[in-house]
Amino acid sequence: MKSILLYDTTLRDGTQGEQIAFTAADKLKIAQNLDDLGIHYIEGGWPGSNVKDREFFEAAKNVHFKNSKMAAFGATHKHGIKAEDDPNLKAIVVCGAPVGTIFGKTWDLHVEKILRIRLEDNLAMIRESVEYLKKNGLEVHYDAEHFFDGYKENRSYALQTLAAAIDGGADFIGLCDTNGGSLPHDVSAAVQEVIAHFSHAENTNTDSPPVRFGIHTHNDCGLAVANTIAAVQAGAALVQGTINGYGERCGNADLTSIIPILKIKMGYPCISDENLTKLRKVSLFVSETANMTPLHARPFVGKSAFAHKGGIHVHAITRVSRSYEHMDPLLVGNRQRVLVSDMSGKSNIDYKIKELGLSLETDGVDATEIVSQIKQLEKEGYQFDDADGTFQIMVEKLTNQFQPLFELDSFRVIIEKNKDQACHSHAIIKISVNGEVQDITVAEGHGPVSALDNALRKALNKVYPKALDPVHLVDFKVRVLDGRDGTGAKVRVLLESRDTSSIWSTIGVSEDIIEASWQALADSFQHKLSRLEKEQPFKK
Repeated sequence: MKSILLYDTTLRDGTQGEQIAFTAADKLKIAQNLDDLGIHYIEGGWPGSNVKDREFFEAAKNVHFKNSKMAAFGATHKHGIKAEDDPNLKAIVVCGAPVGTIFGKTWDLHVEKILRIRLEDNLAMIRESVEYLKKNGLEVHYDAEHFFDGYKENRSYALQTLAAAIDGGADFIGLCDTNGGSLPHDVSAAVQEVIAHFSHAENTNTDSPPVRFGIHTHNDCGLAVANTIAAVQAGAALVQGTINGYGERCGNADLTSIIPILKIKMGYPCISDENLTKLRKVSLFVSETANMTPLHARPFVGKSAFAHKGGIHVHAITRVSRSYEHMDPLLVGNRQRVLVSDMSGKSNIDYKIKELGLSLETDGVDATEIVSQIKQLEKEGYQFDDADGTFQIMVEKLTNQFQPLFELDSFRVIIEKNKDQACHSHAIIKISVNGEVQDITVAEGHGPVSALDNALRKALNKVYPKALDPVHLVDFKVRVLDGRDGTGAKVRVLLESRDTSSIWSTIGVSEDIIEASWQALADSFQHKLSRLEKEQPFKK
Protein backbone atom coordinates (compact mmCIF):
# COMPACT_ATOMS: atom_id res chain seq x y z
CA MET A 1 0.00 0.00 0.00
CA LYS A 2 1.30 3.46 -0.90
CA SER A 3 2.61 5.74 1.81
CA ILE A 4 0.71 8.94 2.62
CA LEU A 5 2.79 12.06 3.28
CA LEU A 6 1.85 14.28 6.23
CA TYR A 7 2.00 18.06 5.88
CA ASP A 8 1.51 20.07 9.07
CA THR A 9 0.41 23.70 8.92
CA THR A 10 -0.14 24.33 12.64
CA LEU A 11 2.52 27.04 12.64
CA ARG A 12 0.86 28.97 9.82
CA ASP A 13 -2.79 28.07 9.22
CA GLY A 14 -3.24 26.98 12.84
CA THR A 15 -2.22 30.41 14.10
CA GLN A 16 -5.11 31.94 12.18
CA GLY A 17 -7.44 30.39 14.74
CA GLU A 18 -9.05 32.69 17.26
CA GLN A 19 -6.96 33.29 20.42
CA ILE A 20 -3.98 31.35 19.06
CA ALA A 21 -0.58 33.02 18.76
CA PHE A 22 2.94 31.64 18.89
CA THR A 23 6.26 33.38 19.37
CA ALA A 24 9.15 32.42 17.11
CA ALA A 25 10.57 30.40 20.03
CA ASP A 26 7.21 28.64 20.52
CA LYS A 27 7.09 27.74 16.85
CA LEU A 28 10.59 26.28 16.94
CA LYS A 29 9.72 24.05 19.91
CA ILE A 30 6.54 22.85 18.20
CA ALA A 31 8.46 22.17 14.98
CA GLN A 32 10.94 20.01 16.89
CA ASN A 33 8.07 18.03 18.42
CA LEU A 34 6.47 17.59 14.99
CA ASP A 35 9.79 16.40 13.59
CA ASP A 36 10.11 13.92 16.44
CA LEU A 37 6.58 12.70 15.67
CA GLY A 38 7.65 11.94 12.11
CA ILE A 39 5.76 14.61 10.15
CA HIS A 40 7.11 14.83 6.60
CA TYR A 41 6.53 18.55 5.98
CA ILE A 42 6.24 21.41 8.46
CA GLU A 43 4.91 24.69 7.15
CA GLY A 44 6.73 27.24 9.29
CA GLY A 45 4.96 30.40 8.25
CA TRP A 46 4.92 33.25 5.78
CA PRO A 47 8.41 34.87 5.70
CA GLY A 48 7.24 37.57 3.32
CA SER A 49 4.40 38.57 5.62
CA ASN A 50 5.83 39.21 9.09
CA VAL A 51 9.03 39.57 11.04
CA LYS A 52 8.21 36.78 13.50
CA ASP A 53 8.09 34.18 10.74
CA ARG A 54 11.40 35.40 9.32
CA GLU A 55 12.90 35.02 12.81
CA PHE A 56 11.56 31.48 12.97
CA PHE A 57 13.13 30.44 9.65
CA GLU A 58 16.41 32.04 10.66
CA ALA A 59 16.43 30.04 13.90
CA ALA A 60 15.36 26.85 12.09
CA LYS A 61 18.54 26.99 10.00
CA ASN A 62 20.48 25.98 13.12
CA VAL A 63 18.27 22.98 13.92
CA HIS A 64 18.76 19.52 12.46
CA PHE A 65 15.38 18.06 11.51
CA LYS A 66 15.71 14.31 11.15
CA ASN A 67 12.28 13.57 9.64
CA SER A 68 10.76 16.81 8.40
CA LYS A 69 11.28 19.23 5.54
CA MET A 70 10.59 22.87 6.37
CA ALA A 71 8.17 24.68 4.06
CA ALA A 72 7.82 28.45 3.65
CA PHE A 73 4.42 29.80 2.64
CA GLY A 74 3.36 32.61 0.32
CA ALA A 75 1.24 33.58 -2.66
CA THR A 76 1.67 33.85 -6.39
CA HIS A 77 3.30 37.07 -7.51
CA LYS A 78 1.17 40.19 -7.63
CA HIS A 79 -0.43 41.30 -10.86
CA GLY A 80 1.80 43.73 -12.70
CA ILE A 81 5.01 42.52 -11.01
CA LYS A 82 7.38 39.91 -12.38
CA ALA A 83 7.87 36.82 -10.24
CA GLU A 84 11.56 37.55 -9.73
CA ASP A 85 10.70 41.04 -8.45
CA ASP A 86 7.97 39.99 -6.05
CA PRO A 87 9.21 40.48 -2.44
CA ASN A 88 6.93 37.71 -1.16
CA LEU A 89 8.45 35.11 -3.48
CA LYS A 90 11.99 36.37 -2.86
CA ALA A 91 11.44 35.97 0.88
CA ILE A 92 10.56 32.30 0.33
CA VAL A 93 13.75 31.76 -1.64
CA VAL A 94 16.11 33.42 0.85
CA CYS A 95 14.58 32.10 4.10
CA GLY A 96 16.45 28.81 3.85
CA ALA A 97 13.51 26.41 3.67
CA PRO A 98 13.91 23.65 1.07
CA VAL A 99 10.19 23.73 0.21
CA GLY A 100 8.12 26.64 -1.07
CA THR A 101 4.34 26.45 -0.79
CA ILE A 102 2.31 29.09 -2.59
CA PHE A 103 -1.39 29.50 -3.12
CA GLY A 104 -3.22 30.89 -6.12
CA LYS A 105 -6.76 31.51 -7.26
CA THR A 106 -8.71 28.59 -8.68
CA TRP A 107 -12.22 29.99 -8.49
CA ASP A 108 -13.05 32.37 -11.33
CA LEU A 109 -15.23 34.32 -8.90
CA HIS A 110 -12.10 35.36 -6.96
CA VAL A 111 -10.14 36.18 -10.10
CA GLU A 112 -12.80 38.43 -11.63
CA LYS A 113 -14.55 39.84 -8.54
CA ILE A 114 -11.81 39.94 -5.86
CA LEU A 115 -8.53 40.36 -7.78
CA ARG A 116 -10.34 42.01 -10.68
CA ILE A 117 -7.94 40.74 -13.30
CA ARG A 118 -8.34 38.70 -16.47
CA LEU A 119 -8.57 34.93 -16.14
CA GLU A 120 -5.55 34.43 -18.41
CA ASP A 121 -3.47 36.81 -16.28
CA ASN A 122 -4.14 34.66 -13.21
CA LEU A 123 -2.97 31.57 -15.11
CA ALA A 124 0.27 33.34 -16.01
CA MET A 125 0.82 34.39 -12.38
CA ILE A 126 0.47 30.77 -11.22
CA ARG A 127 2.83 29.36 -13.85
CA GLU A 128 5.47 32.08 -13.48
CA SER A 129 5.49 31.91 -9.67
CA VAL A 130 6.00 28.15 -9.64
CA GLU A 131 8.69 28.43 -12.32
CA TYR A 132 10.57 31.05 -10.29
CA LEU A 133 10.68 28.88 -7.17
CA LYS A 134 11.72 25.79 -9.17
CA LYS A 135 14.53 27.73 -10.86
CA ASN A 136 15.83 28.59 -7.41
CA GLY A 137 16.07 24.93 -6.46
CA LEU A 138 13.01 24.57 -4.24
CA GLU A 139 10.55 21.72 -4.03
CA VAL A 140 7.27 23.45 -4.86
CA HIS A 141 3.81 22.79 -3.46
CA TYR A 142 1.00 24.70 -5.12
CA ASP A 143 -2.17 25.13 -3.06
CA ALA A 144 -5.21 25.55 -5.29
CA GLU A 145 -7.27 27.86 -3.08
CA HIS A 146 -11.07 27.37 -3.17
CA PHE A 147 -10.55 24.46 -5.56
CA PHE A 148 -13.77 22.60 -4.82
CA ASP A 149 -15.96 25.70 -5.09
CA GLY A 150 -14.22 26.71 -8.31
CA TYR A 151 -14.42 23.20 -9.73
CA LYS A 152 -18.14 23.06 -9.04
CA GLU A 153 -18.88 26.39 -10.75
CA ASN A 154 -16.34 26.41 -13.60
CA ARG A 155 -14.71 23.01 -14.01
CA SER A 156 -12.79 23.98 -17.14
CA TYR A 157 -11.10 27.02 -15.60
CA ALA A 158 -10.29 25.25 -12.33
CA LEU A 159 -8.47 22.56 -14.31
CA GLN A 160 -6.62 25.24 -16.30
CA THR A 161 -5.24 26.72 -13.07
CA LEU A 162 -3.91 23.30 -12.04
CA ALA A 163 -2.41 22.83 -15.50
CA ALA A 164 -0.64 26.18 -15.14
CA ALA A 165 0.99 25.00 -11.88
CA ILE A 166 1.97 21.72 -13.52
CA ASP A 167 3.46 23.57 -16.51
CA GLY A 168 5.50 25.63 -14.03
CA GLY A 169 6.93 22.43 -12.55
CA ALA A 170 4.97 21.99 -9.31
CA ASP A 171 5.86 18.84 -7.36
CA PHE A 172 2.58 18.72 -5.43
CA ILE A 173 -0.78 20.34 -5.92
CA GLY A 174 -2.98 20.75 -2.88
CA LEU A 175 -6.69 20.74 -3.59
CA CYS A 176 -8.15 23.12 -1.00
CA ASP A 177 -11.63 23.19 0.50
CA THR A 178 -10.94 26.71 1.72
CA ASN A 179 -14.50 27.56 2.78
CA GLY A 180 -15.01 24.14 4.39
CA GLY A 181 -18.38 23.63 2.72
CA SER A 182 -17.75 20.50 0.65
CA LEU A 183 -19.17 17.05 1.37
CA PRO A 184 -17.17 13.80 1.28
CA HIS A 185 -18.81 12.40 -1.84
CA ASP A 186 -18.15 15.65 -3.72
CA VAL A 187 -14.52 15.68 -2.60
CA SER A 188 -14.02 12.05 -3.58
CA ALA A 189 -15.53 12.53 -7.03
CA ALA A 190 -13.55 15.71 -7.74
CA VAL A 191 -10.21 14.24 -6.65
CA GLN A 192 -10.77 11.12 -8.75
CA GLU A 193 -11.67 13.20 -11.79
CA VAL A 194 -8.68 15.51 -11.40
CA ILE A 195 -6.18 12.67 -11.07
CA ALA A 196 -7.73 10.84 -14.03
CA HIS A 197 -7.72 14.02 -16.13
CA PHE A 198 -4.04 14.75 -15.65
CA SER A 199 -2.99 11.12 -15.92
CA HIS A 200 -4.70 10.98 -19.30
CA ALA A 201 -3.40 14.40 -20.35
CA GLU A 202 0.21 13.32 -19.84
CA ASN A 203 -0.46 10.00 -21.59
CA THR A 204 1.40 8.12 -18.85
CA ASN A 205 1.57 4.36 -18.62
CA THR A 206 1.61 4.29 -14.82
CA ASP A 207 -1.13 4.41 -12.27
CA SER A 208 0.18 7.68 -10.80
CA PRO A 209 0.01 11.14 -12.41
CA PRO A 210 3.31 12.99 -13.03
CA VAL A 211 2.45 15.48 -10.29
CA ARG A 212 1.19 14.26 -6.94
CA PHE A 213 -1.99 15.67 -5.45
CA GLY A 214 -2.73 16.55 -1.84
CA ILE A 215 -5.76 17.64 0.15
CA HIS A 216 -6.29 20.65 2.43
CA THR A 217 -9.67 20.91 4.17
CA HIS A 218 -11.40 23.18 6.66
CA ASN A 219 -13.97 22.12 9.23
CA ASP A 220 -16.87 24.52 8.69
CA CYS A 221 -19.30 21.62 8.20
CA GLY A 222 -17.57 19.41 10.76
CA LEU A 223 -16.32 17.25 7.89
CA ALA A 224 -12.64 18.19 7.52
CA VAL A 225 -11.36 14.79 8.65
CA ALA A 226 -14.00 12.91 6.64
CA ASN A 227 -13.22 14.96 3.52
CA THR A 228 -9.51 14.29 3.95
CA ILE A 229 -10.08 10.55 4.23
CA ALA A 230 -12.36 10.64 1.17
CA ALA A 231 -9.61 12.40 -0.80
CA VAL A 232 -7.04 9.80 0.23
CA GLN A 233 -9.36 7.01 -0.87
CA ALA A 234 -9.71 8.82 -4.19
CA GLY A 235 -5.95 8.96 -4.69
CA ALA A 236 -4.53 11.95 -2.79
CA ALA A 237 -0.94 11.25 -1.76
CA LEU A 238 -0.42 14.07 0.75
CA VAL A 239 -2.67 15.36 3.54
CA GLN A 240 -2.47 18.78 5.11
CA GLY A 241 -3.81 19.54 8.56
CA THR A 242 -3.03 20.95 11.99
CA ILE A 243 -2.49 19.46 15.42
CA ASN A 244 -5.78 19.56 17.37
CA GLY A 245 -7.52 20.98 14.31
CA TYR A 246 -6.53 24.55 15.16
CA GLY A 247 -7.25 27.06 12.41
CA GLU A 248 -9.41 29.86 11.12
CA ARG A 249 -13.16 29.88 11.85
CA CYS A 250 -14.04 26.26 12.74
CA GLY A 251 -10.51 25.04 12.23
CA ASN A 252 -8.55 22.79 9.87
CA ALA A 253 -8.49 19.04 9.45
CA ASP A 254 -7.21 17.56 12.72
CA LEU A 255 -4.05 15.52 12.25
CA THR A 256 -4.53 13.88 15.66
CA SER A 257 -7.52 12.11 14.11
CA ILE A 258 -6.25 11.75 10.56
CA ILE A 259 -2.95 10.09 11.46
CA PRO A 260 -4.40 7.17 13.48
CA ILE A 261 -7.22 6.70 10.97
CA LEU A 262 -4.72 6.40 8.13
CA LYS A 263 -2.28 4.27 10.10
CA ILE A 264 -4.51 2.04 12.23
CA LYS A 265 -7.85 1.93 10.42
CA MET A 266 -6.68 2.07 6.81
CA GLY A 267 -3.20 0.56 6.99
CA TYR A 268 -1.33 3.41 5.29
CA PRO A 269 2.33 3.54 6.46
CA CYS A 270 2.29 7.29 7.10
CA ILE A 271 4.09 7.13 10.45
CA SER A 272 5.99 4.51 12.48
CA ASP A 273 4.38 2.56 15.30
CA GLU A 274 6.83 4.09 17.76
CA ASN A 275 6.09 7.65 16.67
CA LEU A 276 2.35 7.05 16.77
CA THR A 277 2.59 6.52 20.54
CA LYS A 278 3.80 10.13 20.84
CA LEU A 279 0.60 11.56 19.35
CA ARG A 280 -1.21 12.42 22.60
CA LYS A 281 1.92 13.97 24.06
CA VAL A 282 2.35 16.22 21.02
CA SER A 283 -1.33 17.16 21.15
CA LEU A 284 -0.97 18.24 24.79
CA PHE A 285 2.26 20.11 24.08
CA VAL A 286 0.71 22.13 21.27
CA SER A 287 -2.41 22.97 23.31
CA GLU A 288 -0.21 24.01 26.25
CA THR A 289 1.99 26.19 24.04
CA ALA A 290 -1.11 27.74 22.48
CA ASN A 291 -2.59 28.26 25.97
CA MET A 292 -5.73 26.45 24.84
CA THR A 293 -7.69 24.12 27.12
CA PRO A 294 -7.38 20.55 25.76
CA LEU A 295 -10.66 19.18 24.42
CA HIS A 296 -11.46 16.11 26.52
CA ALA A 297 -13.74 14.64 23.86
CA ARG A 298 -11.14 14.95 21.08
CA PRO A 299 -11.01 11.55 19.33
CA PHE A 300 -7.98 9.34 19.93
CA VAL A 301 -5.96 11.76 22.11
CA GLY A 302 -8.58 13.39 24.37
CA LYS A 303 -8.79 12.62 28.08
CA SER A 304 -12.28 11.15 27.59
CA ALA A 305 -11.56 9.29 24.34
CA PHE A 306 -11.28 5.95 26.17
CA ALA A 307 -13.18 6.78 29.38
CA HIS A 308 -15.95 4.52 30.71
CA LYS A 309 -18.57 5.38 33.31
CA GLY A 310 -21.46 2.92 33.07
CA GLY A 311 -21.04 -0.18 35.22
CA ILE A 312 -22.04 -2.52 32.37
CA HIS A 313 -19.34 -1.04 30.13
CA VAL A 314 -16.71 -1.28 32.84
CA HIS A 315 -17.61 -4.88 33.64
CA ALA A 316 -17.20 -5.73 29.96
CA ILE A 317 -13.85 -4.00 29.35
CA THR A 318 -12.31 -5.71 32.38
CA ARG A 319 -12.90 -8.95 30.48
CA VAL A 320 -12.38 -7.86 26.86
CA SER A 321 -11.27 -4.27 26.22
CA ARG A 322 -12.41 -4.18 22.62
CA SER A 323 -15.98 -4.96 23.67
CA TYR A 324 -16.41 -1.20 24.26
CA GLU A 325 -13.26 0.27 22.66
CA HIS A 326 -12.60 0.58 18.93
CA MET A 327 -8.81 0.32 19.37
CA ASP A 328 -6.03 0.02 21.92
CA PRO A 329 -5.50 3.53 23.39
CA LEU A 330 -1.82 2.80 24.02
CA LEU A 331 -1.22 2.89 20.26
CA VAL A 332 -1.64 6.69 20.30
CA GLY A 333 -0.12 7.25 23.75
CA ASN A 334 -3.49 7.47 25.50
CA ARG A 335 -4.91 5.20 28.20
CA GLN A 336 -8.10 3.52 29.24
CA ARG A 337 -9.93 5.37 32.04
CA VAL A 338 -12.77 4.32 34.29
CA LEU A 339 -14.87 7.04 35.91
CA VAL A 340 -16.56 6.79 39.27
CA SER A 341 -19.84 8.39 40.35
CA ASP A 342 -23.11 7.49 42.00
CA MET A 343 -23.76 5.41 38.85
CA SER A 344 -20.72 3.26 39.61
CA GLY A 345 -20.90 -0.41 40.34
CA LYS A 346 -18.41 -2.71 42.01
CA SER A 347 -16.59 -3.19 38.68
CA ASN A 348 -15.77 0.52 38.47
CA ILE A 349 -14.30 0.56 41.98
CA ASP A 350 -12.35 -2.67 41.56
CA TYR A 351 -10.85 -1.28 38.35
CA LYS A 352 -9.89 2.05 39.95
CA ILE A 353 -8.37 0.42 43.03
CA LYS A 354 -6.20 -1.77 40.81
CA GLU A 355 -5.29 1.22 38.62
CA LEU A 356 -4.20 3.24 41.66
CA GLY A 357 -2.08 0.40 42.97
CA LEU A 358 -4.05 0.19 46.23
CA SER A 359 -5.12 -2.84 48.22
CA LEU A 360 -8.45 -3.42 49.93
CA GLU A 361 -7.90 -6.85 51.40
CA THR A 362 -5.72 -5.73 54.29
CA ASP A 363 -7.70 -2.67 55.31
CA GLY A 364 -11.16 -4.03 56.09
CA VAL A 365 -12.80 -1.86 53.39
CA ASP A 366 -14.41 -3.38 50.36
CA ALA A 367 -15.63 -1.93 47.06
CA THR A 368 -19.24 -1.88 48.27
CA GLU A 369 -18.27 0.41 51.14
CA ILE A 370 -16.44 2.74 48.81
CA VAL A 371 -19.43 2.91 46.44
CA SER A 372 -21.62 3.76 49.44
CA GLN A 373 -19.21 6.51 50.50
CA ILE A 374 -19.14 7.93 46.98
CA LYS A 375 -22.91 8.07 46.83
CA GLN A 376 -23.07 9.84 50.20
CA LEU A 377 -20.45 12.39 49.16
CA GLU A 378 -22.20 13.03 45.86
CA LYS A 379 -25.39 13.81 47.82
CA GLU A 380 -23.32 16.47 49.58
CA GLY A 381 -22.23 17.94 46.25
CA TYR A 382 -19.04 16.08 45.29
CA GLN A 383 -18.67 14.75 41.77
CA PHE A 384 -15.98 12.16 41.15
CA ASP A 385 -16.48 11.25 37.50
CA ASP A 386 -14.13 14.07 36.54
CA ALA A 387 -12.03 14.39 39.70
CA ASP A 388 -9.58 11.50 39.63
CA GLY A 389 -7.12 13.30 41.89
CA THR A 390 -9.60 13.78 44.73
CA PHE A 391 -10.99 10.27 44.26
CA GLN A 392 -7.53 8.75 44.74
CA ILE A 393 -6.96 10.74 47.93
CA MET A 394 -10.41 9.79 49.23
CA VAL A 395 -9.80 6.06 48.69
CA GLU A 396 -6.36 6.26 50.25
CA LYS A 397 -7.89 7.91 53.32
CA LEU A 398 -10.68 5.32 53.56
CA THR A 399 -8.13 2.50 53.40
CA ASN A 400 -5.60 4.15 55.73
CA GLN A 401 -3.07 4.36 52.91
CA PHE A 402 -2.95 8.14 52.61
CA GLN A 403 0.48 9.64 53.27
CA PRO A 404 0.17 13.42 53.04
CA LEU A 405 3.17 15.27 51.65
CA PHE A 406 2.01 18.35 53.56
CA GLU A 407 -0.73 19.34 55.98
CA LEU A 408 -2.40 22.68 56.58
CA ASP A 409 -1.94 24.39 59.93
CA SER A 410 -3.69 27.62 58.99
CA PHE A 411 -4.24 30.16 56.26
CA ARG A 412 -5.55 33.69 56.11
CA VAL A 413 -6.62 35.53 52.98
CA ILE A 414 -6.90 39.31 52.98
CA ILE A 415 -8.74 41.19 50.27
CA GLU A 416 -8.33 44.95 50.19
CA LYS A 417 -10.44 47.29 48.09
CA ASN A 418 -9.81 51.00 47.91
CA LYS A 419 -12.19 53.48 46.35
CA ASP A 420 -10.29 54.06 43.13
CA GLN A 421 -8.28 50.85 42.88
CA ALA A 422 -8.93 47.25 41.94
CA CYS A 423 -9.12 44.56 44.63
CA HIS A 424 -5.77 43.44 46.01
CA SER A 425 -5.33 40.00 47.61
CA HIS A 426 -2.63 38.32 49.61
CA ALA A 427 -2.50 35.06 51.55
CA ILE A 428 -0.67 34.02 54.71
CA ILE A 429 -0.19 30.27 55.07
CA LYS A 430 1.40 27.87 57.54
CA ILE A 431 1.86 24.18 56.66
CA SER A 432 3.50 21.14 58.25
CA VAL A 433 5.70 18.62 56.44
CA ASN A 434 6.55 15.34 58.15
CA GLY A 435 5.11 16.75 61.37
CA GLU A 436 7.35 19.82 61.33
CA VAL A 437 5.68 23.22 61.13
CA GLN A 438 7.15 25.36 58.37
CA ASP A 439 7.76 29.08 58.51
CA ILE A 440 4.85 31.36 57.68
CA THR A 441 4.68 32.08 53.95
CA VAL A 442 3.08 35.16 52.38
CA ALA A 443 2.21 35.74 48.73
CA GLU A 444 0.10 38.04 46.59
CA GLY A 445 -2.22 37.10 43.76
CA HIS A 446 -4.86 38.23 41.31
CA GLY A 447 -7.71 37.35 43.64
CA PRO A 448 -7.90 35.26 46.82
CA VAL A 449 -7.53 31.83 45.18
CA SER A 450 -4.56 33.02 43.13
CA ALA A 451 -2.95 34.36 46.33
CA LEU A 452 -3.52 31.01 48.09
CA ASP A 453 -2.09 29.15 45.11
CA ASN A 454 1.02 31.32 45.08
CA ALA A 455 1.50 31.07 48.85
CA LEU A 456 1.16 27.27 48.89
CA ARG A 457 3.56 26.89 45.95
CA LYS A 458 6.05 29.16 47.70
CA ALA A 459 5.82 27.19 50.94
CA LEU A 460 6.14 23.80 49.24
CA ASN A 461 9.03 24.95 47.08
CA LYS A 462 11.12 25.28 50.25
CA VAL A 463 10.65 21.56 50.92
CA TYR A 464 10.22 20.15 47.41
CA PRO A 465 12.31 22.48 45.20
CA LYS A 466 10.96 22.94 41.68
CA ALA A 467 8.60 19.95 42.02
CA LEU A 468 5.55 22.09 41.27
CA ASP A 469 7.12 24.36 38.65
CA PRO A 470 5.55 22.47 35.69
CA VAL A 471 2.07 22.51 37.27
CA HIS A 472 -0.41 25.15 36.27
CA LEU A 473 -4.14 25.67 36.24
CA VAL A 474 -6.07 24.74 33.11
CA ASP A 475 -9.61 25.38 34.31
CA PHE A 476 -11.39 26.69 37.40
CA LYS A 477 -15.12 26.07 37.70
CA VAL A 478 -17.48 27.15 40.46
CA ARG A 479 -21.04 25.91 40.69
CA VAL A 480 -23.71 26.89 43.20
CA LEU A 481 -25.36 23.62 44.26
CA ASP A 482 -28.60 25.02 45.65
CA GLY A 483 -29.39 28.66 45.08
CA ARG A 484 -32.22 28.83 47.65
CA ASP A 485 -29.72 29.81 50.35
CA GLY A 486 -28.52 32.79 48.31
CA THR A 487 -24.97 33.88 49.03
CA GLY A 488 -24.77 31.27 51.80
CA ALA A 489 -25.37 28.38 49.38
CA LYS A 490 -22.98 25.46 49.14
CA VAL A 491 -20.60 25.64 46.18
CA ARG A 492 -18.56 23.09 44.29
CA VAL A 493 -15.15 24.05 42.94
CA LEU A 494 -13.54 21.91 40.24
CA LEU A 495 -9.88 22.52 39.42
CA GLU A 496 -8.20 21.07 36.37
CA SER A 497 -4.40 21.06 36.52
CA ARG A 498 -1.71 19.92 34.15
CA ASP A 499 2.00 19.43 33.80
CA THR A 500 3.99 18.64 30.68
CA SER A 501 2.56 15.15 30.27
CA SER A 502 -0.77 14.77 32.08
CA ILE A 503 -4.00 16.41 33.20
CA TRP A 504 -5.85 15.77 36.46
CA SER A 505 -8.89 17.18 38.25
CA THR A 506 -9.68 17.79 41.90
CA ILE A 507 -12.77 19.00 43.72
CA GLY A 508 -13.83 20.85 46.84
CA VAL A 509 -17.27 21.48 48.36
CA SER A 510 -18.20 24.00 51.07
CA GLU A 511 -20.52 26.88 51.91
CA ASP A 512 -17.36 29.02 51.70
CA ILE A 513 -15.95 29.42 48.20
CA ILE A 514 -12.42 29.99 49.54
CA GLU A 515 -12.60 26.79 51.62
CA ALA A 516 -13.89 24.80 48.63
CA SER A 517 -11.12 26.27 46.47
CA TRP A 518 -8.52 25.36 49.09
CA GLN A 519 -9.73 21.74 49.19
CA ALA A 520 -9.41 21.40 45.42
CA LEU A 521 -6.06 23.22 45.34
CA ALA A 522 -4.54 21.17 48.17
CA ASP A 523 -5.72 17.90 46.58
CA SER A 524 -4.17 18.94 43.26
CA PHE A 525 -0.75 19.52 44.81
CA GLN A 526 -1.01 16.37 46.97
CA HIS A 527 -1.81 14.37 43.84
CA LYS A 528 1.18 15.73 41.90
CA LEU A 529 3.61 15.33 44.80
CA SER A 530 2.45 11.77 45.53
CA ARG A 531 3.11 10.83 41.90
CA LEU A 532 6.61 12.24 42.14
CA GLU A 533 7.15 10.46 45.47
CA LYS A 534 6.27 7.12 43.86
CA GLU A 535 8.65 7.74 40.95
CA GLN A 536 11.55 8.86 43.14
CA PRO A 537 11.04 9.33 46.92
CA PHE A 538 11.84 12.77 48.26
CA LYS A 539 14.69 13.09 50.71
CA LYS A 540 13.31 13.23 54.25
